[in-house]
Amino acid sequence: MEIGDLHFTYGTMAIFAVAVFLLAGVYSFIKQGIKIGAMILLVLAGIAFAGGVMWL
Repeated sequence: MEIGDLHFTYGTMAIFAVAVFLLAGVYSFIKQGIKIGAMILLVLAGIAFAGGVMWL
């Protein structure tokens, strides 16, 4: 799929979906008061998002 000058593949979309899933976990952990778990998930979501951007 072409959006602007970027070529998205199924792999990059899957990695972005994992990042969004992890961000939903961060929200859930913050609501439950698990701050350390939320920070760990936030770091993992950042790594997944960066991986999706670098794969473009």
